[in-house]
Amino acid sequence: MKKTALLILLAALTMQLAAQNKGTVVDQVVAVVGKNIIKLSDIEGNYAQLRVQKGYENPFENRCNILESMLMTKLLLHKGLIDSVEVTEQMIAAELDWSMKNLLRYYNTKENLQKQTGRSYDDIRETYAQIITEKYITQQVEEGITANVKITPREVQEYYNAIPKDSLPTIEEEYEMAEIEMMPLVGDAEKDRVRMELNKLRERVLKGESFSMLATLYSEDPGSAQKGGELGFFGRGDMVGEFEAAAFVLKPGEVSPVIETKFGLHIIQLVERRGNTINARHILMIPKVSTNDLVATQKKMDSVITLVKNGTITFEEAARQYSSSATKSLGGVVSNASMGNRFNDELAKQQFPELDITKYNEGDITPIQMAKNESNQNVFRVVKITKKVPTHKANLNDDYDKIYNAALQTAKNEKVLDWAAKQIKNTYIRINDDFKSCPFKLNWTGK
Repeated sequence: MKKTALLILLAALTMQLAAQNKGTVVDQVVAVVGKNIIKLSDIEGNYAQLRVQKGYENPFENRCNILESMLMTKLLLHKGLIDSVEVTEQMIAAELDWSMKNLLRYYNTKENLQKQTGRSYDDIRETYAQIITEKYITQQVEEGITANVKITPREVQEYYNAIPKDSLPTIEEEYEMAEIEMMPLVGDAEKDRVRMELNKLRERVLKGESFSMLATLYSEDPGSAQKGGELGFFGRGDMVGEFEAAAFVLKPGEVSPVIETKFGLHIIQLVERRGNTINARHILMIPKVSTNDLVATQKKMDSVITLVKNGTITFEEAARQYSSSATKSLGGVVSNASMGNRFNDELAKQQFPELDITKYNEGDITPIQMAKNESNQNVFRVVKITKKVPTHKANLNDDYDKIYNAALQTAKNEKVLDWAAKQIKNTYIRINDDFKSCPFKLNWTGK
């Protein structure tokens, strides 16, 4: 969910920035909710994205729909600000960094970004931070409103029965999958080499050289290297255990010994302590896997899969015993972004970019392939197609989870609409005359 939402945010804001720079949008305040404003450029950016995604062409109706959605968001935000809903730096840091990386990937350089949008990297980063902060506030308010909304199996059945049969959506072919991953083990000699390099850097820092400069030059963490290795404030539970254990005992300016985590080897410098959170820098070096290590791991994977195919061990048992993936405790069963276990072709490509799932049948085990795991490390991977569901009309037998989630979301939406209808009466709302004739669901204009 996080990546999909931010991709949409990224694309919409990118188009908005480009439009403003080209002079195609004469910006103005379209609506005010409490102290929160909605600008014409906000609507135009979202409308441009809607046209790209779905090809919608009804300008007035779609802009009205976009405005009403924004009015609802601003009303939730207004409530959150009144109630002092807290959003910490840690909550937005990861999403903000991810968004800016994707923006730079789109524009290639900061200079090109400023040239094409007319805004600096720092200015846009501040805008993104505000958008993500507001998103978290509105999410928390909405979750509070809908926290007690529940539906019964009977209500799911009624929801399904109320859908005209010719309006039931077609569910494209889906797959359930399990995986076994094996990460090539790095030899001790290579780890010793990297540890020695980091100890040399540590000595240079202790003798007065800048940790930040050395991190920029030598760290293999692309996310923090450009910021001098700085990670921003984080609390306990935000980082892997070994990293936290070393970081939280440091004093400001102090540098840790070399530590090892699943990401590689690190040295850490504490920047600042603030309550139960700290800000730290690190230099990451990743030991390189040798050709011999790769060959040995591939042979081990091949022998395990042979045992599975011979019936000596089940795929599930093999995953529990041999896989290096976080899914091993589940017998290798893979979940999608919404925590379901069904994947269509698009979701499968996101999960396994190296794999064309459409080539395989139920029960098939894919060939061993080199792939990237969730930590962007090289692994050997095989995937088993545990179930293949053909394209079909939605029904309660095959798609209960989807129908349940749709029914639950509908119930939550109705709860929020009821809440909003009451809040509107007690909230200052002003809408530009150009949009007062919109066919809104709620009485935003007070007529």
